[in-house]
Amino acid sequence: MSSQKKMNFQIEAFKHRVVVDPKYAEKTWKILEHAIHEIYNHNASGLSFEELYRNAYNMVLHKFGEKLYSGLVLTMTSHLKEIAVSIEAAQGALFLEELDRKWTEHNKALQMIRDILMYMDRTFIPSTHKTPVHELGLNLWRDNIVHTIKIQTRLKNTLLELVQKERGGDVINRGLMRNVVKMLMELGSSVYQEDFEKPFLAVSADFYRAESQLFIESCDCGDYLKKAEKRLNEEIERVSQYLDAKSEVKITNVVEKEMIESQMNRLVHMENSGLVSMLMDDKYEDLGRMYNLFKRVPNGLSLIRDVMTSHIRETGKQLATDPERLKDPVDFVQRLLDERDKHDKIINLAFNNDKMFQNAVNSSFEYFINLNTRSPEFISLFVDDKLRKGLKGVSEEDVEVVLDKVMMLFRYLQEKDIFEKYYKQHLAKRLLFNKSVSEDAERSLILKLKTECGYQFTSKLEGMFTDMKTSDDTMKGFYEAMGPELGDGPTLVVHVLTTGSWPTQSTTACNLPSEILTVCDKFKTYYLGTHSGRRLTWQTNMGSADIKATFAKGQKHELNVSTYQMCVLMLFNNGDGLSYREIEQATEIPSLDLKRCLQSLACAKGKNVLRKEPMSKDIVEDDVFFFNDKFSSKFYKVKIGTVAAQKESEPEKQETRQRVEEDRKPQIEAAIVRIMKARRVLDHNNIVAEVTKQLQSRFLPNPVVIKKRIESLIEREFLERDKDDRKLYRYLA
Repeated sequence: MSSQKKMNFQIEAFKHRVVVDPKYAEKTWKILEHAIHEIYNHNASGLSFEELYRNAYNMVLHKFGEKLYSGLVLTMTSHLKEIAVSIEAAQGALFLEELDRKWTEHNKALQMIRDILMYMDRTFIPSTHKTPVHELGLNLWRDNIVHTIKIQTRLKNTLLELVQKERGGDVINRGLMRNVVKMLMELGSSVYQEDFEKPFLAVSADFYRAESQLFIESCDCGDYLKKAEKRLNEEIERVSQYLDAKSEVKITNVVEKEMIESQMNRLVHMENSGLVSMLMDDKYEDLGRMYNLFKRVPNGLSLIRDVMTSHIRETGKQLATDPERLKDPVDFVQRLLDERDKHDKIINLAFNNDKMFQNAVNSSFEYFINLNTRSPEFISLFVDDKLRKGLKGVSEEDVEVVLDKVMMLFRYLQEKDIFEKYYKQHLAKRLLFNKSVSEDAERSLILKLKTECGYQFTSKLEGMFTDMKTSDDTMKGFYEAMGPELGDGPTLVVHVLTTGSWPTQSTTACNLPSEILTVCDKFKTYYLGTHSGRRLTWQTNMGSADIKATFAKGQKHELNVSTYQMCVLMLFNNGDGLSYREIEQATEIPSLDLKRCLQSLACAKGKNVLRKEPMSKDIVEDDVFFFNDKFSSKFYKVKIGTVAAQKESEPEKQETRQRVEEDRKPQIEAAIVRIMKARRVLDHNNIVAEVTKQLQSRFLPNPVVIKKRIESLIEREFLERDKDDRKLYRYLA
C-alpha cells in the first residue's frame, strides 16, 4: 500500500487591484456620512447596505479607519444635538414621551450604523482600543442628551414626581417609566444610580420619615403595621414593574428603617394596642404582621421576645403568687396549661414556630412556676384529678395529649423529686381504692416520666403496679386454701405492699371489729406460712369497706366507706347513742382522722347515716352521735367519702419537705463521691458547680447543703482537705 503525499493548503487574503484615488477617502466618507444622515432622517429604505458595508470595509482596509471613526463621532453628535433641542422643547407629560421616542429611534439608527461599520468594529476598534460603535452611541446619547443641563435635572424631577404621584394613589404610565428607567440602566449602572437611584432613595427616606410620624400619631399599632406592610409591598412591586432589581434591597431598607426600625419601640409599647394588648387579645394576624415586619430590621425580633417574655413572667407571677388562685390546685394547673396553649398557638400561627420565641416561653414558664413552692404538689393533684375522673370517656389520643401537657409542666419543675413524692402518694391511693379510670393512662405517664428522668425515677412506681398484681394472685391462693374455714364471715381483700416501693405511712393503732379481726388473723397466718422471713403491718388508714345497713321500714343500703368509718359504724350495732369520747376510746383512731371521719358520716348532706347533737359543721369532744334510722337515698349503693383537704395541711407539708430533704442528702453525697473519684482533687466551687449540674434533672441542690455533705464526707474519711489550700479537697481511695 503506497503512502499518500501530504498536501499543505494555505488560505491567503483576497487580492484585488484597487487604484486609490487621492480623494478616495473623502468621497467614500461622504457616501457613508450621507447614509448616516438618511438613517437618522428615517430614509434608510433607499440605501444599499451591502454597498455601504463594502465602502466602510475598504476605508478600514486602506488605513482610513481613523477618518471613518472620527467622522462617525461628529455626525452622530450633530444629530444628537438636534434631538436634544427637540426633547427640550417638549412640554409637560410629552417630555418623557419625546425622550422615549427619540431613544427608541436612536437605538434603531445605532443598530443600522453598527451593521454598516461591522468590519471597523471587529478590526480597527480593538487594535486601537477605541470604544465600540454601540457603546459609543450610548455614550454620545448620555453626554449629548441625558447629561445636558436642561434635560438632566428635568428628567430626574419628572421621574421622582411620577413616583410621588403613584404613592399618592394616582395612576401613571408604568410602561413609559419602565422604558425611561431602562434607558438609564443601559447607559450604565453609574448613570442609573447617580441620575435616579440615589435621589430616589433620598426623597423616599424623607417621604417615609414624614409619613411614619403622621401614622404613629393617628393610628393604633395594628393599623400602623398594616400601612407599613402595604407601603413595603408597594415598593417591592414598583421595583418589579419599572426599576432595577438591585434597587429592591435598597428601597426596602429605606422603608424598613423609616417606618419600622425608627418606630418599633413606640409600636411595641403602644397603650391599648401594642404587643401586650395583641398577646392578651389573641390578635394572631396583627402579631404575625409585626413578626414579619420586625424580623426585617436589626433587633426587631429580640425586642418582641423581650417584651413578650416580660409580659408572660409578670402574668405568670400574678397567677403563681395569688392566694385565691392557689386555693384550687386543679384550677391552678389548668390555668397554666391554658396559658401555655395560648402562647403555643401564638408562636405557631403568628411567629412561624420560631425557636427563639419557644425558648422564651419555656424560660418564662420555668421562672414563674417555680415561684410557687407547691407547684410539684399541684401538678400531681391535677394528674390525680384527671386519672380519677377527668379522663373518663376520653379517647386514647386525647388522653395522650393531656399527659403530654402534664409532662411539659413537669419539665419546668426544678424540684422534680418533690413531685415524685406527691405522685407516689396519689398513685398509691388510686391503686388501693381502685379509683383510676385507666391503667393504660397510668402506665403511659410512668413511661413518659421514665423517658424524661430515667429508670431510677420510676422504679418504685412500677413496683407498686407489680405489688397490685402479686396481691391479686395472693388473694386467690388465700381463698383456695382457707375458703372452707372462712364460712359466711366478711370477705377480705388485702393488698400486700412492699415497704420500699410505697409511700411511707406512719402506723397508727386502730381497733378493728372482732369479725374483721378474725379473718385478718387467718390471712396473716396463711401469708406468713407461705412466705418465710416476712412481717405484716396493717395500714388501716388506707383501707375501705362495703357494709350493709338496715334503716327504718326495712330500707337497706350498701355503704362504701373507709376502714375508719366502718369501725365507727359497727359500734352502733350494739348501741344507738355514743359520745365522741366513747367512740375514740373504742376505736383508738387518731383524733384528727376520727373528727374527719365523723364529720363525713354525720354532717355531709345526703350521706348522714349518723346524726349529731348538737348539730353543727364542726366536731368537738362533747358531741354525741346517734344512728340515723331515717336516712334514705334513691341509690342502693351509697359512697360516703372522707372529708379531707385536697392540699396538704401545713404540718403535712413540712413533714413532706423534711422527708425530701433527708432523701436528698445521700444523692448529694453520691454525686460528690462520683465527681471526686473521677477528678481526685478539686476545689470547693467546682464541686458545687458539678454537683448542681449532675442533680439538676431532679432538683437544684442548695450550695449550703452541698457544703454540709462535704463536711460529713470529710468526717467519715471519704475526703480530706488539702493542707496548703483549705478550699481544695482530695479523694481518699
